[in-house]
Amino acid sequence: MKSVHSQRLERWLGKERIEQLSRNMKGWYGPPIHLLDCPGSVRVCGDGDFIGPFERGIFFSAMDSLREAYKRAMKFPLNRAYVGFASISDALARASGGYGQVAGGGMNKVGPTGVANISSSLWRLGPQPAGGTAPGAAGGGTVYTSSDAGALKFANPALGTLHLVGADISASVINHSLLLYDLLFGCNKTINSTATEAVTGVPTRYQNQTAGTADYIGGNFLFIQAGGTALAATAHNWTVCLYNNQVGAGATLPSLTGSTISCIVDRFDHPVQQWFAPLASGDVGIKALTQMQCSALVATGVAWFMIGHPLGFMSFPVISSMIPFDWLTNQNQAPRVFDNACLALLEPTKPATTAATYTGQIYLTGAA
Repeated sequence: MKSVHSQRLERWLGKERIEQLSRNMKGWYGPPIHLLDCPGSVRVCGDGDFIGPFERGIFFSAMDSLREAYKRAMKFPLNRAYVGFASISDALARASGGYGQVAGGGMNKVGPTGVANISSSLWRLGPQPAGGTAPGAAGGGTVYTSSDAGALKFANPALGTLHLVGADISASVINHSLLLYDLLFGCNKTINSTATEAVTGVPTRYQNQTAGTADYIGGNFLFIQAGGTALAATAHNWTVCLYNNQVGAGATLPSLTGSTISCIVDRFDHPVQQWFAPLASGDVGIKALTQMQCSALVATGVAWFMIGHPLGFMSFPVISSMIPFDWLTNQNQAPRVFDNACLALLEPTKPATTAATYTGQIYLTGAA
């Protein structure tokens, strides 16, 4: 795909937002990730470039367009649609014919106080859905599904496939972002130990080793978060950690530097501007984690190794205004939601320490 016209994209989302997204993706190894709030099917790549068709931003910003959307009903061409649906009319008919759902019945997440330029997880936090469950200890860990506490609940379709088609969400803090992802697996690391710990549990979704398939391993990412107890202020690295890559071969995770100050709860124990753990050169995804290790004795705290698969970014350029996200007509693919997926949210590289509250609804529709 061609690069997006930079001035149009900056006019649409703002220069600061674009620069932040580019920084967020530095070193990203997986496929380009959709900007779910950006019309046209724009994706951001690991080199920080934006690709895909984008016809907005000639005169209007996203805020200008939002004002217009409040004034008039949007009109969509009813003779075309994307993956999963025969047409937009088909998708709308199915949504109104009993195949539509609101994930979790609605969403209200009160985020944590964070650290500027460090990512935070909303998994442990509620109130709707309620806070998520801690992963099990090594070796088995926990394979997460939609039935686990903390997941945005939905019903698997009896036939066909399920897709994200839209959302209406507001944020209480300006310029914060959310990454919607499928939480695949987690493992609770024994703290205050430098011993290696084998991990035997394996995710059940996104395990296909064939590139281009909907459930391809490419893009599966690892992050390490502080659980319900902050980590003691001890300099440490996460090394030597082992995993199986997108072809099932064993590999070693490049050493990841943890926080040298107390890593507060729900914070990622990563360097600044890094919401995913880097992989070995040439790897594009994690099939399974096989070993955890810390370089130093961290006296107290809880550390969770978590594996997820990204569905897309959402950004919030205004405060406390309901932002409409259209994932049916604005994307070349209404993102697929696999049966039993554990839909979760995280805040990639928070621009400020302020805790943000996110409220709204995420819509899903089953395709024949």
